[in-house]
Amino acid sequence: MPTAPNHNPTPPLTTNQVRGFWAAWAGWTLDGMDSFIYALVLVPAMRDLLPASGIAPTAANTGYYGGILFALFLIGWGCAAVWGPIADRFGRVRTLMLTILVYSLFTFLGCIAGSIWQLALFRFLAGVGIGGEWTLGGVLIAEEWPESRRQQGAAWMHTGYYFGTFLAGLLNYVIGAHYGWRAMFAVGGAPALLVAFIRYGVTEPERWKKKISATGQTLRAGTAFATLFSPLYRRRTLLNAAYLFISMVGLWAGSVYVPGAVTQIATRQGHTAPEAAKLASWATMLLSAGTIVGCLFVPGLAARFGRRAALGFYYTLMAIFIAVGFGYVFYLPAALLPFIVCLFFLGIGGASFCVFTLWLPEQYPTECRASAFAFATSSGRFLAAGITFIVGAGVSSYGSIGVPVAFTAIAFVAGLFLLPFGEETKDKPLPA
Repeated sequence: MPTAPNHNPTPPLTTNQVRGFWAAWAGWTLDGMDSFIYALVLVPAMRDLLPASGIAPTAANTGYYGGILFALFLIGWGCAAVWGPIADRFGRVRTLMLTILVYSLFTFLGCIAGSIWQLALFRFLAGVGIGGEWTLGGVLIAEEWPESRRQQGAAWMHTGYYFGTFLAGLLNYVIGAHYGWRAMFAVGGAPALLVAFIRYGVTEPERWKKKISATGQTLRAGTAFATLFSPLYRRRTLLNAAYLFISMVGLWAGSVYVPGAVTQIATRQGHTAPEAAKLASWATMLLSAGTIVGCLFVPGLAARFGRRAALGFYYTLMAIFIAVGFGYVFYLPAALLPFIVCLFFLGIGGASFCVFTLWLPEQYPTECRASAFAFATSSGRFLAAGITFIVGAGVSSYGSIGVPVAFTAIAFVAGLFLLPFGEETKDKPLPA
């Protein structure tokens, strides 16, 4: 693990570092809650909104139109690349507050949707806000925390998303199962309250302020973005986007179908609809717990074996347990228990995203770091949206969630062949 340039390898955190961490962690937690609400309420929401839109609420239509809405959400997240240049130009904290307000508002508005197309619009706009929070939180921790603690800070910050999905599952168990899917979207507006804490408790990272002081200005948004494709950074920028795309395939075309898969298995085994909804919530919480465990291993794996090897470990888990869980276990007569066991290991594999929270900031200088993070974490979502749509169409055509989702494991196998070409930053300090 890299050490700080001073003689104290573990300096105490300042007040702003602590507040900045909790702002980033809480924002990413509530981000995870908001983004996973739709996965949890997909079936009941489609059951209500498809007839209101003049479409029969069959299982095939639920999968098809549910896939369309997933795809539109991902396209919105892809548009979130705009937040990176804005943050490089105007600051990390200000932009973080704006992203939280955007995704809170449009998640809340989902509760008044009268058709699937209204919900699609709200999910697209919520995706624009949600996509920016990861960028700003990850960059804030990387730039604000001391070098000797930065890896741990990145891993701890990233657990927030999965605490959020765990929270979404808990809320669905308590609220969604009793008050319906509209109540879940209404609760999704709560993150807006976090802005008050950020506004009055957190200041911009010293590293970003010093860069402004040294140069007299920040890069214009377009210049910061263009730097990513200069000869020095072009290759790593394209590879990072490819790595993120692979992880997105697993999350949005794979694990996001977990609640629906558990609901189908539970119903097939004789559970009532309310019982199936509760089991789906528990399964989501287990999946999230697995990813939290996986995130906690990231600093050690990355420090000892390198960033590429750490990512390869999580890719391997995703490939195995998506293929086995959805391609085989899903179809067993008594699939519920072994499928849920697969979900825990699938959850651990989902910590691949945590590697990026640590790795991406290490590859770029301060003046374009947020732009690089935003581009890598957003651009691949346009392609992932296409994969998600294909999976949804496959579910509709095949009449089952299992096999179409199992095929997404191929992406992780391809990712393992790409990893040796990535920029290894093990034992290197954060660029100035």
